[in-house]
Amino acid sequence: MTGLDTSAPLLGLARAQLPEATWIEGDMRDMALGRRFDGLIAWDSLFHLAQDDQRAMFARFGAHAAPGAALMFTSGPEQGHAIGDLHGEPLLHASLGGREYRSLLRSAGFSVIDHVVEDATCGGRTIWLARQR
Repeated sequence: MTGLDTSAPLLGLARAQLPEATWIEGDMRDMALGRRFDGLIAWDSLFHLAQDDQRAMFARFGAHAAPGAALMFTSGPEQGHAIGDLHGEPLLHASLGGREYRSLLRSAGFSVIDHVVEDATCGGRTIWLARQR
């Protein structure tokens, strides 16, 4: 397992919990790990990127996905953006529309397996599951 995050404190927690994994401090917008994975997860992270940055991520996901790889990510329930607050700091929440996510997934070589908007069993998150063709 390999994890990538911009937060050194969060990576420290991850290293303490799973020391056998590889943890990389970096920005997913610059992700170029030189290998492909059987699964990719962008949980509660992709929607903190601006909409144009999200669009660009799907090519990166495709470049890092092995044939048949799963991609799971969370998004907002509909297109839009808002600025929230985390410990007194502004925090972007942005989302594309469902049609656009489907188009970006298709262009990156993924097929949508499932999509649940505001899943009550998962804290109200909007979840996407796709598979690399």
